[in-house]
Amino acid sequence: MLAVRKRNTPPELRVRRVLHAIGYRYRLHRKDLPGTPDIVLPRHRKIVLVHGCFWHGHENCKKSKLPTNNAKIWATKIKGNRLRDQRNIAALNTLGWEVLIIWECETRDPLCLEALLRDFFDNH
Repeated sequence: MLAVRKRNTPPELRVRRVLHAIGYRYRLHRKDLPGTPDIVLPRHRKIVLVHGCFWHGHENCKKSKLPTNNAKIWATKIKGNRLRDQRNIAALNTLGWEVLIIWECETRDPLCLEALLRDFFDNH
């Protein structure tokens, strides 16, 4: 698990590329906020979290299938990640931030990703 990146993952870079292309400027990995969010837009009080389907347990996604080896350990690990995510999002909401979770599988199509981001910024 040491080889797994926490920052600047390909899905995160895709989201950042689309955000920049549609005119939004952001800050990265603010350590002063709960959970060190991936992308922070202070002017809009919005946060974008880019979650890997496997590591954060995306339901009904083929990328989130648990390995058969050590299945119990993996299930515990993913469950812990999900609980931590819920705590961090609740803390961010309490501080007045709106949070959007973008799953790794949602970053594949740039047009759909752009629509998702525009909806978050225009309608919230």
